[in-house]
Order: sequence, then C-alpha cells, then structure tokens
Amino acid sequence: MSRRFTLLTDIRFLVPMTGERGSSPPTLTDAAVLVQDNVVAWVGSSQALRWEGDRLRLTTGETLVQHAPIETIRLADHIVLPGLVNTHHHLYQTLTRCLAQDSGLFRWLKTLYSIWLRLNSEAIYVSALVGMAELILSGCTTTSDHLYLYPNDCTIDDEIRAAREIGMRFHATRGSMSLGESKGGLPPDAATEDETTILRDSQRAIEQYHDPTRHAMVRVALAPCSPFSVTPDLMRESARLARHYGVMLHTHLAETRDEEAFCLATFGQRPLDYAERVEWLGADVWYAHGVHFNRADVQRMGACGCGVAHCPSSNMRLASGIAPVRLMLQAGVKVGLGVDGSASNDGNHMLLEARQALLLQRVLDEQFALQRDEHAEGSAISAYEALWLATRGGAAVLGRDDIGQIAPGCSADLIAINLNRLEYAGALHDPLAALVFCAPRGVDFSMINGRIVVRDGQLVTLDLPPLIERHNAISLRLIRGE
Repeated sequence: MSRRFTLLTDIRFLVPMTGERGSSPPTLTDAAVLVQDNVVAWVGSSQALRWEGDRLRLTTGETLVQHAPIETIRLADHIVLPGLVNTHHHLYQTLTRCLAQDSGLFRWLKTLYSIWLRLNSEAIYVSALVGMAELILSGCTTTSDHLYLYPNDCTIDDEIRAAREIGMRFHATRGSMSLGESKGGLPPDAATEDETTILRDSQRAIEQYHDPTRHAMVRVALAPCSPFSVTPDLMRESARLARHYGVMLHTHLAETRDEEAFCLATFGQRPLDYAERVEWLGADVWYAHGVHFNRADVQRMGACGCGVAHCPSSNMRLASGIAPVRLMLQAGVKVGLGVDGSASNDGNHMLLEARQALLLQRVLDEQFALQRDEHAEGSAISAYEALWLATRGGAAVLGRDDIGQIAPGCSADLIAINLNRLEYAGALHDPLAALVFCAPRGVDFSMINGRIVVRDGQLVTLDLPPLIERHNAISLRLIRGE
C-alpha cells in the first residue's frame, strides 16, 4: 500500500502539548509537522527542511520522504495545537436546547424525559452528526458520548455510524437506566430498560465495535447513568462486564446536592462511598462532573487513578456548583473537559469550555476557601493548564496516550487557528493565551487521524445546510409532540 504524506509548514506558533501540566508550555515558531498516513512522523523547525527533487530531507542529511507525493499546507499565520478531547457529552440533546431554562438538574430532567421518549433512530443519528460537526468546528477531534436511554428503535449504532461518516474519533459509551419512578428512581419507568437487556446489548456493543488498538477511531465504554436512575446490581454487573472485556466505565457522580441527598437517603452513603461499594473505583473509571466531592473523596480518587470530566458550562447552567479542579489536580486525579449535553450547555464549543474552566476556577466558592489559604495561587488555573485539560488531560481520562499531543508516533489529530482575527487583535504577544482569554472562535483547519476534516474554516466531510434543516425539523416534532 502506498504511503500518504502531509506536510504542515511555516507554522507561526506550534504548541505540541508534550510538556507536563505545571511546566512552561513547550512551543515552536516557524514550525513544521510531517504526517504519514494517520500518524505524526516528525516535528521540528521549517528551517530544518530542504527539498532535493522529490526527496524531503533534513539539513542534517536525514531523508524524511522519498519518491512519494506530499501535500504541503502552509500555516504562516496560524497557531497549531493537538485536537481537543471532549470527555462527556449527550449528543442527542442538540435536539432540545434552551428548554427548562431556569431549572436545576432534577426538575430539568423531569421536564425533558417525556420529550426524549419520542426519540428514534433517525433522531439519534442526525443529532450526533450535528453535535459532532459543532464540536469539530470548535477544535474537538475526539469525543465521548453518553447515550443512556433507548426508546423506540434507538441504538448506540446510530451514533457510531455518524462518527464514521463525519470522520471523528469516538468513544461511545453504552449508557443505561433501570431504576424508574415506581422503584424510587427519578426517570419515568418508560425511560428505563430491563437489566438483562442492558447487559446483553452492552456486551454486543463491545464485541461489535470496541477497538483496543493504538490510533483506534472507535472505542466503547459502559455507562450506567447515575445513582438515581440505576440499581446497585446493574452498577456492579456493568463494572464486572467492562473489566472482563478490558473497557472503561463512566457515570454521572457528585453533580448536585440533590444527588448527594438521594444517595444518603437511599444507600446510606455519599456518592463516592456508594461508588466504591458497587466496585466503581479505579483507573478504568471516569465520572462526569464531580462538583461535590470533598477533600477525602479527592484524595481517594487520586490514589486509585479515577478520572473526572469537568463540565463548567453545564454546572453553571443548572446551578450545580463549581467542581474543585485545582484540588483534584493537586491530588493526582485525572481531569479532562466535557461540554456535557447540548440541553444543559446549549452549545458544543470546546475552546469556550476551556475558557469557562479557567474563569470559573477563579471564582471558586466558599466550600473550598481553605484551599486559597493553603496555596498561594488559590484555585486559579492558567491558560496553558486550561488547554492542557482540553488535550492531555482529556486523553488521560479516556485512557489514551496516542492523542492529545503532537509528537512522533501519536495520532495525527491537529487543529490550526488563524491569528489574524479581530478577536485576537492586541493579544499576539501571547497567542496561546489569546485562544483562551479572548472571545472563542472556530478553527480554520482540522485533521483527524491524518484526514483533513476542516479547511479554510469549512467542514469538508458533510454538507451542513441540509443537515441543519433536517435536524431542526426533527427537533420541532419532538418538542411539539407531533
């Protein structure tokens, strides 16, 4: 099979994210990246390259490419980063934005469950395409998704088909709900499934789609929804099934005070204690939100290697609180960013989420005031740390070391943003900070697994206008109950 090469050159500012979170960001100017097929082959200075006929060589004499076509893309005005990694989402919720606008989590869910029960296979597929398109245009190249209800003919296959068509790296989590209102849970019984059915389909999804190899485009995890919608038996059996197959585990945990009260009343334990009881602690587990973990919780999570998907916009939208991100990082907890569902965020913009993470930690509330006394920097995180969470942090949460950085041997997931924009005027003395502090915008270029998916700011893997029209028609039918 012939090899395929892409050379990104004359890069004004390259941030490969190869350093540690607390260190100074490694950066290169006038940089170049050579991609072979779907993998980064070389990173360095543009000045270190020279052409000799059809041979690309280094000034040291080493040959990089010989007798093979190379697509050359010049990015002289751009900043280049690894693709961003989204660790928590509900893609189907793009269909139900801006509903229950003034509600907290439980009331918000009770409002929306009845609408989501009208979902079908087409709705799941189309909403996944729309959500992924929005993510890609905001700089995301890898996303997870938590699909936890399956009314009518919905399947996780609908989302995986969408990811393959649009060209996105995808961690599909087979979610579930089994604890309905009649058994003391929050969701209506019609939104739940039989636990035998859940486990059987979870096994099918893993066997049919999970790819454990390096550079995998599709992986599967198991994701019972939450303490208030799943029985302890299903939590425990899902954990055992996942570990039998070597896949990861995901659930909502410690999102709100209402959830904590439910756990205390129902299980006699706080959320993390309950999670430990049902075998949900370990390096193969990541939780969504983690707003109400206390210091002891955080230390325990750091010790066992758990991960957290920090969802700042959703936590503000639903008035859930502020996750103690700095405390988690200091304890060694793996932390990534998540946009969460588009009905509790109402957007899918990963650069915006990085900005929100930075800003929200600077107004961390009184529950962790002692943290400010103990550490001079308080709860603040830097622009580099915010982008580190969106790249390396997210990769670690999803159990991957092949994404989240631009280095030889890593997956060729890269994004580029033109710095000659109105939004960045006056900030070019620090282009990296400009991406986070200034008004967020979309990317001008994106490559996923060596395939160009955004060029000149336009998504090239699908036609957006008819997709948006189709999506809006489905949305209105769902919301109106037609």
